[in-house]
Amino acid sequence: MRVFIQIPCLNEEKTLPLVLEKMPTQIPGVDDIQLLVIDDGCSDKTVEVARNLGIKHFVHHAKPMGLARAFRDGVDYALKHGADIVVNTDGDNQYPSDAISELVQPIIRHEADIVVGDRQTATIKEFSWFKRKMQHFGSWVVNKAAGTHIPDAASGFRAYSKNSLLKLNIVTEFSYCMETIIQAGNKRIAIASYAIKTNPKTRESRLFHNIFEHMAKSGGAIIRSFLMFKSNVIFRWAAIIFGILGLIPFVRFLVLVCMGHSAGHVQSLLLGVALLMIDVFCVALQIISEVQRIQRKLVEDQLERTKELLYSTDCQKIWAKQNEYGEFPPAQDLH
Repeated sequence: MRVFIQIPCLNEEKTLPLVLEKMPTQIPGVDDIQLLVIDDGCSDKTVEVARNLGIKHFVHHAKPMGLARAFRDGVDYALKHGADIVVNTDGDNQYPSDAISELVQPIIRHEADIVVGDRQTATIKEFSWFKRKMQHFGSWVVNKAAGTHIPDAASGFRAYSKNSLLKLNIVTEFSYCMETIIQAGNKRIAIASYAIKTNPKTRESRLFHNIFEHMAKSGGAIIRSFLMFKSNVIFRWAAIIFGILGLIPFVRFLVLVCMGHSAGHVQSLLLGVALLMIDVFCVALQIISEVQRIQRKLVEDQLERTKELLYSTDCQKIWAKQNEYGEFPPAQDLH
């Protein structure tokens, strides 16, 4: 059992030593622990500090690519190097490194494939009343979209099994947190929560400038993820609503015709026909979205099989020859 602990970093030379200070060196049920630093375009001495602290695995970005891309590239590296479990924590020391040992236990016991660290946001002193409420509301929305019961959907302190990572596909550019929960819920991936206590705040977030920007970007990510799986539901309800609204004036006109009072009420007929045309359009979109949902599922099943081959033991021998910049030695040295 090999665990990769990945740490996305953007200029974290001051806080990275704090993250590594209580990093576990042994975990029950785990044979090998590897640390991975994702250099997301650092312009300070983060990489140098990491090397001095004994980090051997790196992923480099020439410029900042964002948290979602850093997470995705870190997962790709970890799976290429034989990870059975990937743990994600932050380079700003927000999350307690010594809790990683307990965080991965539900996966080791095969009770879950994803474990999310619950920061218990209602108890975080640095969070304002408004931010606490928005965090709670955001988690509620995500859980409704995913059919899950995760109290802190925005937490980036997580553990993923290899099996779950083969099924998940990160498409957002902002943050993977909401997206992976919605995907996990809709793909019936077992997901659990583990309560943690965060460390004192060391700096402001670099993902967003204020809570409203965070809300807007998170909302967009939630909507895109929801539409990926449930767009047919939206068109289904739209068809039902417009169908009912269209029948009301249409039936009214027919009743008036039967009573011999149709003159002057052609507007009801026109309104009913217009609403029923919209209803037919929604039905057509619902059928198209259902077909696309099936096609997406087939494509994702094929992509999962491709990943199984890409990260197989035989391929890992090839990936092991890459340097930290993804470069291979001359072809003759690969044999």
